[in-house]
Amino acid sequence: MTTETAAPPVLPTDPLTPAPNQGFAIRIVGAAAFAHLLNDMIQAVLPAVYPMFKSEFSLTFGQIGIIGLVYQVTASLLQPWVGMYTDKRPLPYLLPSGMIATFVGIALMAMATSYEMLLIAAAIVGIGSATFHPEASRVARMASGGRFGTAQSTFQVGGNTGSAIGPLLAAVIVIPHGQRAIAWFMLAAALAITVLFRLTGWTVQHGQAKMKSLAKSHGVGLSRGKVIQAIAVIAVLMFAKFVYIASFTNYFTFYLIERFGLSVQQSQMYLFIFLASVALGTFIGGPVGDRIGRKAVIWISFLGVAPFALALPYANLMGTAVLAVAVGLIMSSAFAALVVYAQEAVPGRVGMVSGLMFGLMFGIGGIGAAGLGNLADVHGIVWVYHFTSYLPLLGLATAFLPKTTMH
Repeated sequence: MTTETAAPPVLPTDPLTPAPNQGFAIRIVGAAAFAHLLNDMIQAVLPAVYPMFKSEFSLTFGQIGIIGLVYQVTASLLQPWVGMYTDKRPLPYLLPSGMIATFVGIALMAMATSYEMLLIAAAIVGIGSATFHPEASRVARMASGGRFGTAQSTFQVGGNTGSAIGPLLAAVIVIPHGQRAIAWFMLAAALAITVLFRLTGWTVQHGQAKMKSLAKSHGVGLSRGKVIQAIAVIAVLMFAKFVYIASFTNYFTFYLIERFGLSVQQSQMYLFIFLASVALGTFIGGPVGDRIGRKAVIWISFLGVAPFALALPYANLMGTAVLAVAVGLIMSSAFAALVVYAQEAVPGRVGMVSGLMFGLMFGIGGIGAAGLGNLADVHGIVWVYHFTSYLPLLGLATAFLPKTTMH
């Protein structure tokens, strides 16, 4: 007589929830990237509707600048503090809660009847962004299976795509129909909230165990002195990268119009080609960094782009387009490598490091755009492109980055 052992019951699984022993959890990383797309798409609507706010509320350029400053301050300065707190006291449901704040901010922006309400709405949207980035970046790292660069670049390319789509949707949905049409973007926030609640469910079940396992297998980080050195060098590299990128995202259309006499519509097409190359370069940089090392990608990103940057101010229109694509592809590849390098330098502080890196990105980009605008007022936009073409040479500072376990 034989006995049969009953098979364990097969439990239903959520298609978003991979098994705990799975390596690179593509559905989790993909969901985080999709949420990043929705988040940054919503964030990109704010500057796109500045002209409408200026007209409807009779604002000065200075008041418009204050709206941008309030958003940038809350979005950039809060991020490392959010990450630092949740490194010590994990709050998984903070991730969808941040998107709920964005939902509320968008609603207030659509209904605002005064300048003060616009400032409050911008601050709340900034708080939502400050909460989202460090926490979502943490989830992407949890689901990386050790392929940190690939996960980070996939996450980041979602944000780049959203940043490119946002102004287009604002032009189609908001500008023709007025301020109340901003409320349509509450649907995007609601979709993001749904995705983030499901991601949080995965984090609660599997994420912390995965993070502890990955931390044990990836070194002990750098000494305090080396960490300070690394952060100083990263700050220089981030300054070079995001001030140069800001010259394109904010002023490339003006440069093309003045230098080559293009129409606004034609110049916008060149800008979107550049933004597409940035998204592609961001996506490529992560997997390449996993294979050849973070510092190698950073070297290539900065010094590889230098000849194209230096040549761009002297090129004709076709040459400018080709060089701009090369700049976008090569220079954008560094961000994932910089984030993952910093995470490896300070293991166990993923939230703080991610918040610091994204905060620097927001802060430097905003300050850089304002500074370049002032320089353009004084010297002209063409001069600005001659000036910024030397920024990639600051990539020589990479030589001072300390070696990590996966340099």
